Amino acid sequence: MISRKYIQFIIIFCLFFTLHIIVKASNVIYQDKANNFDIEEVVNGLGVIWGMAFLNNDEIIFTQRNGKAGLVNPKQNKLTWLKNPPSVYHSGQAGLLDVAIPDDYAQTGWIYFTYSKQIGDKSATTLARAKLKKDKLHHWQDILVSQSSGTTNYHYGSRITFDEQGHVFFSIGDRGHRPNAQNLLNHAGSILRLNRDGSVPDDNPFINDNNILSEIWSYGHRNPQGLFYDKNTHRLWSIEHGPRGGDEINLILPGKNYGWPIISYGKEYWGPIAVGESTHKKGMEQPVKYYVPSIAPGSLMLYSGKAFPQWQGNLFAGALKLKHLNRIIINKNSKAVGEERLLKSLDERIRCVIESPEGWIYLSTDSGKILRIKPAN
Repeated sequence: MISRKYIQFIIIFCLFFTLHIIVKASNVIYQDKANNFDIEEVVNGLGVIWGMAFLNNDEIIFTQRNGKAGLVNPKQNKLTWLKNPPSVYHSGQAGLLDVAIPDDYAQTGWIYFTYSKQIGDKSATTLARAKLKKDKLHHWQDILVSQSSGTTNYHYGSRITFDEQGHVFFSIGDRGHRPNAQNLLNHAGSILRLNRDGSVPDDNPFINDNNILSEIWSYGHRNPQGLFYDKNTHRLWSIEHGPRGGDEINLILPGKNYGWPIISYGKEYWGPIAVGESTHKKGMEQPVKYYVPSIAPGSLMLYSGKAFPQWQGNLFAGALKLKHLNRIIINKNSKAVGEERLLKSLDERIRCVIESPEGWIYLSTDSGKILRIKPAN
């Protein structure tokens, strides 16, 4: 005969096991049966999470636009706030912006950041780096305080990416003053290329032109908030905000002019009037893809993982205004040949998109969440 204590043990065990499964399953907040993936919530309540990067296989370093930085360990459900972040100018679109980990991090320990630095009554997009010891940032270095200062609190950019040759690229918006993007004596409205120590590479396109800042790699950009270097194809991709319509995905080439504000597919905010002269002009590059109406892109990532082989080589952009994850199919000739809008039912402004070592996709939202896309169980 089974004892009462044994029956009680079995009941308690079953209740515990069921509760455990419910807690674990409650982490899944969305299922996409067509694409065979689940969305899990990793953490919430973090404010505007601007940048994320995998520090190692287990930890994500992230930035909040308000100036805070932290670590999340998704496997241990652990959150650590980092001490000694930089003093940032935080207003409107200004603040602590991107964070990126170069491929030589294990050897050098350098972590790269962009942020808005206050300079008198103005502020400028700044590239910096620091090292991390336990929960503290130290050896903070401003690598380049860009010549992009302005009195507006928007269009700072900014994203960071690295090539395999020891260079760092980062983007800067036009700071709300359109002519900046065609003025090569300031950095605003440009994508810059530096050596990782802040020096200027000898093969930058304008290195020998005294009338152009030597850090400039490309120009004529409005507000590029997505930047990704594909080491497999050696291509640099950017996505930028247009005005009312005219967001652009561009394949970035050295020394090229991407047209803002002379050419654009967008309209003025105040009326149905085209921005600039037209959509095309000789000597100015055409986008690989443009969006009308605007999706308001938050970031850009090219997927290369094994978890979703059907997505390999696709670009992913977070959408802020139209609140979805934008998937763009790129062919071998760097042409956009298809698009899919995922996660619309989440109704979230998606800010940052990164790939994990497992090939999962992690997203940050302006509501303060970090989410991940995994193959469905």
